[in-house]
Amino acid sequence: MSNAPTVSQATLDQLLIPSTATLTSVLKGHGLGTTFMHDVAPLKPDMKMAGRAYTLRYIPAREDLNDVPMDNLTDKQRIGIEEMKSGDVLVIDAREDTRAGTMGSILAERLRQKGVAGLVTDGAYRDSPAIAASGMPAFARSMNAHTNKTVHYPSEIQVPVGCGDVAVFPGDIVVGDGEGVVVIPVHLASQVADQAMEMEEKEDFILEKIRSGASIVGTYPPDEKTLAEFEAWKTARSKG
Repeated sequence: MSNAPTVSQATLDQLLIPSTATLTSVLKGHGLGTTFMHDVAPLKPDMKMAGRAYTLRYIPAREDLNDVPMDNLTDKQRIGIEEMKSGDVLVIDAREDTRAGTMGSILAERLRQKGVAGLVTDGAYRDSPAIAASGMPAFARSMNAHTNKTVHYPSEIQVPVGCGDVAVFPGDIVVGDGEGVVVIPVHLASQVADQAMEMEEKEDFILEKIRSGASIVGTYPPDEKTLAEFEAWKTARSKG
């Protein structure tokens, strides 16, 4: 993914505004229907993140690999943590195995100090309450106090992985909110951000009409009359 397009901070900031539900709808319009991670949720409901995927792949633990002294210079997880840059999101492929944490609060705090935008795993974290309290956006399938090498072995970094049944390539854009995590192919990020903002605005208008007692007929989806009303509503808002 070294030749992947660069995504601006403005685009990342824009992707924090629409919901992941809106983003999945926009991506569906691009023919992508498997972008929302299954059974991966924020440690706290108000967590939001948007950043570039930095991937870590775990394989099942094996005693001859795991029963050796920890070495920060050879352990793939530790190498990745020191390589990551501000604005990255660590995406950990844990094979949906929640029998042990994939990382704990000390490593999460190191990443927070580096300006990492968030953490995602389809496994578990240990020290989950401390990670949640730190302010680091963190998403997982579960919580488990066991150390990672009880079950997992850190095999590879910056390779394509599966997380929550979604393919994630290094450099993909990963967005999380209170509902979960969506993955946006990097070459679509700017276009999806613009389309999602437009869709969100239209849905705000439709929701206003429904709250005012309108039927869904002609409103959701909008017919020509409702679309004309939406354009007038947008114009009035922009002048206000």
